[in-house]
Amino acid sequence: MDLRQAIADQTHVALSLAKHVSSIEANSTNLVFSPPSLLVILSLIASGSSGPTREQVLSFLRSESSDDLNKLSSELVAIVFADGSPAGGPKLSFANGLWVDQTLPLKPTFKQVVDDVYKAASNQVDFLNKAAEVASEVNSWAEKETSGLIKEVLPPGSVDNATRLIFANALYFKGTWSDKFDASQTKEDDFHLLNGSPLKVPYMTSKKKQFIGAFDGFKVLRLPYKQGEDKRSFSMYFYLPDAKDGLPALVEKISSQSGFLDQHHPHHRVEVGDFKLPRFKISFGFEASNVLKGLGVELPFSGGGLTEMVDSPVAQNLYVSSIFHKSFIEVNEEGTEAAAASAGVIALRSFVIAQKLDFVADHPFMFLIREDMTGVVLFIGHVMNPLES
Repeated sequence: MDLRQAIADQTHVALSLAKHVSSIEANSTNLVFSPPSLLVILSLIASGSSGPTREQVLSFLRSESSDDLNKLSSELVAIVFADGSPAGGPKLSFANGLWVDQTLPLKPTFKQVVDDVYKAASNQVDFLNKAAEVASEVNSWAEKETSGLIKEVLPPGSVDNATRLIFANALYFKGTWSDKFDASQTKEDDFHLLNGSPLKVPYMTSKKKQFIGAFDGFKVLRLPYKQGEDKRSFSMYFYLPDAKDGLPALVEKISSQSGFLDQHHPHHRVEVGDFKLPRFKISFGFEASNVLKGLGVELPFSGGGLTEMVDSPVAQNLYVSSIFHKSFIEVNEEGTEAAAASAGVIALRSFVIAQKLDFVADHPFMFLIREDMTGVVLFIGHVMNPLES
């Protein structure tokens, strides 16, 4: 397996997901979600399925086999998602959990994948008599793994006595900017909503040189996080369309062009003219099965294909009832805190320009958090209204 190509494929899937979630679930609201969180759940579903169901999930994930997906997950957990805070870098936590009905033994091959590849904590539970308690247990687990940021990944009523398995994944990230903003310089100014109406929001600013690239119809800002002593380098990217109402077209462009992120990467620090970035805080949850069905992943939700998870005749009747995903992000003068939980190149150089570049994020924009050495995208979202949390 070519790790770089596998990550490029996952990024393509992530951006395709972002476009659909953006248009279906969040076309007028702020959005944040974590592609790795959702992709882990889908990889586990692929490992536990067979026949056309497995083929459909693998095809969507642009992967040749479950083995390749499992190898990729192992590599990412070791390379990207290891906690960097002891060495002075961002704090990271990536955890998987599995809750299975006490009457259903896991197949040994599936249990091995769950234990060894995904390092998931397995829990035997009583869905028949204690469904609400199990839901509460999963929510408490997600809250603990995301340092209290995700309170309720499973909404009330989502688990009942027909539930047999719950997969959950949680990702937590907290990074400090390598150049913090001076909070005393933060001032209010107008932000223009998609419909054109203005509202006053607090903007962070700085006179220091910034990584900004000017491209055809949009600009990209890269804010690096303080690095630890390992080779990883995390950054947050902001994609700002030139047009005040240009976000939907920019999201379409980013998700449809292969290699877009690497080709539109600001490599150099430049002098800034007018530089303003709003503070924002977003909490966003959605049920992912409708989006996935819209992208062609239908069979796991209809039953018959999840035959490799449990050692029981019941396996023929198992199906994925829903995939809940919830994410949180806060961006301020110090840095970024973000969390998510799911249940269920040749670079084009940006022109090096001698004059100062403006970057005024006073209208809807897209953002993502990425590990630059590998290219793995941890979080994607957009800001429609910085005051809406």
